[in-house]
Amino acid sequence: MVNFNGSLLSIADSKLTVNNRGYKYGDALFETLKVVNGKIFFWEDHYFRLMASMRILRMDIPMNFTMEFLEAEILKTLEANNLLQASARVRLNVDRGEGGKYTPASNAKVGYNISVEAHDNLFYTIDPQTSYIVDLYKDYFVAPGLLSGLKSNNKAIQVIGSIYAKENDFDNCLVLNTNKSVIEALNGNLFLVKGTHIKTPPLEDGCLKGIMRKQILELLSKDLNVTAEEASISPFELQKADELFVTNVIKGIMPITKYRKKEFKNDFAQSLITKLNAKLRLV
Repeated sequence: MVNFNGSLLSIADSKLTVNNRGYKYGDALFETLKVVNGKIFFWEDHYFRLMASMRILRMDIPMNFTMEFLEAEILKTLEANNLLQASARVRLNVDRGEGGKYTPASNAKVGYNISVEAHDNLFYTIDPQTSYIVDLYKDYFVAPGLLSGLKSNNKAIQVIGSIYAKENDFDNCLVLNTNKSVIEALNGNLFLVKGTHIKTPPLEDGCLKGIMRKQILELLSKDLNVTAEEASISPFELQKADELFVTNVIKGIMPITKYRKKEFKNDFAQSLITKLNAKLRLV
């Protein structure tokens, strides 16, 4: 069952029309959520990112789009799919409805849909035996700027980059902006560890304004043994790093084990994921 503007429908009955602006122009935003036993991880951060993104795209935010309303709709959808007392992956999609060409016929038809699926892990884990091999994706580049950091339905680079990774037996690829700085992975934010210094690209470089990125930066800010900064990363820095890892809300932290000829440890990533799980148990 999916939630289509508040109505629970079967997948067969919930089809969008060909005039939906999310389908025609990518005029849509989405949030990917991890929910465990009815608790939405980092829900407040997700909600405020969505509201900020809707404002950037000049969507009229419906009066009923409160944090409490959308949370209730998500939980209703999980319950309808017997996933309320389980671990689940949720996609909350917001679009501007139908009508118009590039200019919307109306800006007051914002709607939403929610889909859910079962997910294995209750909390975040790192398997030290799992390899995670990456390379640079250099066929296309991302323009620097905050617009590139929106979680919109325009994901062409992520799609063709993922195809490239699969064709070349990589687990992921790292994306460059037009200044040739490394900004992120295809499915998450990038962190680089060198000694006690940790770097992640700034939002201005064009990386996703990731929810897990925010959590990791908050954890690092409380660690007196390390220094963390948001700064551009050159491709030349990658092979000099002690560790590289990718973050997103579904997987948590994914340590990169190999980039080209360089193999990496995951000691720091392991310590971080312990702190992350401890934080989740406290909230």
